[in-house]
Amino acid sequence: MKTFKYRLFPTRKQAEKLEWTLRRCCELYNAALQERREMYKCTGKGTNYNAQANQLPEMKEIREEYKEIHSQVLQDVLKRVEKAFKDFFRRVKNHETPGYPRFQGRDHYDSFTYPQAGFSIDEQGKLFLSKIGHIKIKLHRKVLGTIKTCIIKREGECWYVCLSCEVEACSRTPYIDEAVGIDLGVSKLATLSTGDVIENPHYYRKAEKKLEKAQQGLSRKKRGSKRRKKAVKCVARLHRKVRNQRNDYLHQWSRRLVNTYETIVFEDIAPANLSKRAKPKQDEETGEYLPNRASAKSGLNKSIMDAGWSTFIAFCEYKAEEAGTVQVVKVDPKYTSQVCSSCGTVRKKTLAERWHSCECGCELDRDHNAALNIKALWLGRSHQEAQAS
Repeated sequence: MKTFKYRLFPTRKQAEKLEWTLRRCCELYNAALQERREMYKCTGKGTNYNAQANQLPEMKEIREEYKEIHSQVLQDVLKRVEKAFKDFFRRVKNHETPGYPRFQGRDHYDSFTYPQAGFSIDEQGKLFLSKIGHIKIKLHRKVLGTIKTCIIKREGECWYVCLSCEVEACSRTPYIDEAVGIDLGVSKLATLSTGDVIENPHYYRKAEKKLEKAQQGLSRKKRGSKRRKKAVKCVARLHRKVRNQRNDYLHQWSRRLVNTYETIVFEDIAPANLSKRAKPKQDEETGEYLPNRASAKSGLNKSIMDAGWSTFIAFCEYKAEEAGTVQVVKVDPKYTSQVCSSCGTVRKKTLAERWHSCECGCELDRDHNAALNIKALWLGRSHQEAQAS
């Protein structure tokens, strides 16, 4: 399964119809959620998708406007509610943070789905949606395979269509039959074991002043006013531009890596844990709070999130899976920055030390040394597995 995302250019009437459909779907979602909550309070038992779906014909007789929406779109809304509760019970069973399903605001409910039928792309290259009409679409690349699902998504003032297609596997042979270790960083996005460096463009940092100005303008606007809504769209537009720039950059480099190397080795890191806020420190005797370098940690956290490590790894993984002959693996990051890649001696360094110097004569950049250790960890593991087998 592969998803293709395209930009839509609806007319004003079509855009109003899409907005109207989103609001009706949001109302149905909240009504289905409320029904489940009230039924459980009154009877001690919940309901399921089939019971709620059987009520749709009766609902259409009471609320005739729902007849203007494709039946499968309404059914998919109820399936979303069903999925939200299944995920809730799964988290409770696994002793995770439950996160009870919440009501959706109309500004947060941003998509609706045609799961099987009601959509097509005509000969003129326009997207046909049942009950809505033919919408102009920018087909910047060819749709491959058989279209199974169509999702209409709103992002700010823009509309997109996500076509989930069933495609045949097409293997791709990389240029080099070798493995490469990659050390992810902040000042440099990534350093390869070959010595090559992928620079970090710092898109968020570059847009920070514009975002700050837009956020200040938003904070001055009165809640509920048209000017505030306009300011919200301005802030969202700036964030969307930063995200699109970052994703475009990561897509380009992930494609180059997958096309070049047979095995791509990353550290098994958790950016969400690395970007946690600094814990407060208290004096045991006086109880006063001590300096904990929270300001410096918040700046580091911002740079980590700006780099997009998780997105970069995810892009490499799905491209490698699509290629078939390429694999993305992860190794334990412990001591990869401290161990000498030449002799194996542990030489502890602070984050401020960016150059690795060892008594054995090994002199190289700290990140390059870490990338070599990451690659060596994978090669060592593969050799052990070969010997064991």
